[in-house]
Amino acid sequence: MKKESRLKSGLRALGPGLMYAGAAVGVSHLVQSTRAGAEYGYSLIWVIIVINFLKYPFFEYGPRYAAATGKNLVEGYHRLSKTALYIFTAITVGTMFTVLAAIVMVTVGLIAHVTDIPIIANHKTTVLLGATLVFLMFSTYKTIEKPVKWVIIILSVATVIAAVAGMTSTSFSTPSFTSFDFRNQTDIFFLVALIGWMPAPIDIAVWHSVWGQEKNKNTNKRNASKNASFDFTIGYWGTTFLALCFLVLGASVLSGENELPDDAVGFTQTLITLYTQTLGPAAFPVIAIAALAAMLSTTLTVADGFTRVMVPATQNMIPKLKTKPKKLYILWLFALCAGAWLILNNFKYGMRALIDFITTVSFVTAPVLALFNFLVMQSRDVPHHARPGRIMRIFSVFGIVFLTLFALYFLYLRFLA
Repeated sequence: MKKESRLKSGLRALGPGLMYAGAAVGVSHLVQSTRAGAEYGYSLIWVIIVINFLKYPFFEYGPRYAAATGKNLVEGYHRLSKTALYIFTAITVGTMFTVLAAIVMVTVGLIAHVTDIPIIANHKTTVLLGATLVFLMFSTYKTIEKPVKWVIIILSVATVIAAVAGMTSTSFSTPSFTSFDFRNQTDIFFLVALIGWMPAPIDIAVWHSVWGQEKNKNTNKRNASKNASFDFTIGYWGTTFLALCFLVLGASVLSGENELPDDAVGFTQTLITLYTQTLGPAAFPVIAIAALAAMLSTTLTVADGFTRVMVPATQNMIPKLKTKPKKLYILWLFALCAGAWLILNNFKYGMRALIDFITTVSFVTAPVLALFNFLVMQSRDVPHHARPGRIMRIFSVFGIVFLTLFALYFLYLRFLA
């Protein structure tokens, strides 16, 4: 009976972890992982596995901190120091508009391919951002969480089946792939763009802690640490596995196509081809709906995540605003959608350029956020039993050092070499 109750309790706890998955399984998986497989074959599988292990502690600290203290990481940063809060806020404001713009660009491309509605891209962009704004203004965390769960489950099942079909229908050794070379700047720059959002930007750990708070409000009780850990584990390692599946799909179906389409419509058409070539043309309606739903859920969760973290960030910097969370949410949501719209309507380069830029920025800022998360978990706010153990602390320090040195090496190559 105890095992049954624990299982049911764990299933009920699922929510923030799948919201995390909804935000993560978007551009990083559908675009970057697929490109990695198409251009370099299976040679970067180990990179995805290693970087997910290295980043694990810094994502895990989000739900752990929320479960242990009842607070979110933004409050943790503020308690750590005002400087930490200001740096996090600056990073968020500096990236949020471009990130949402990139996600909307891919989503609009998918809409154009799946629906084949003859409306110019700018109109689709306006409609999608407007719909996102209106939906989030009048929704709650609970109304967002439920559909995201089903979208992730459906897309996950379809992706795993397609990846297995792709692997069994082709050989693992395809001679047309480009060999990855650590001495080649182009290869290093792609690697940086790949792992910048693999499995997601570390910012999402902060979102996760805020979503955990919201779930606690809905259930009127704090989520137990074990349940929060179970929820996080499902979301984190699930997205890691899906990243590998998308890489396998790119490697087995696209077979070394170095120049994938640079426009969103062309790329999403290629993406759907990954499924229809392995599962058959009859699978198109199901795959198209699942992929579109996945990108729409990513659009919603990313817009909601950025907006939600900016509310406590603003409140901690300006205490007078602590009584107006809903107004702040709407204000930041409007600013976010408006900023993304301006970028999309003035950006003159291709989809890959925009995505590579924002994923690279996330890569460079990752060591800073990783350090903040690590320090917050050592603070007095966290009960002793909830703090990371010795092995986790050593692993965290190693991860911070690695991410820092790699970021410095990239900056050297990019600006000095």
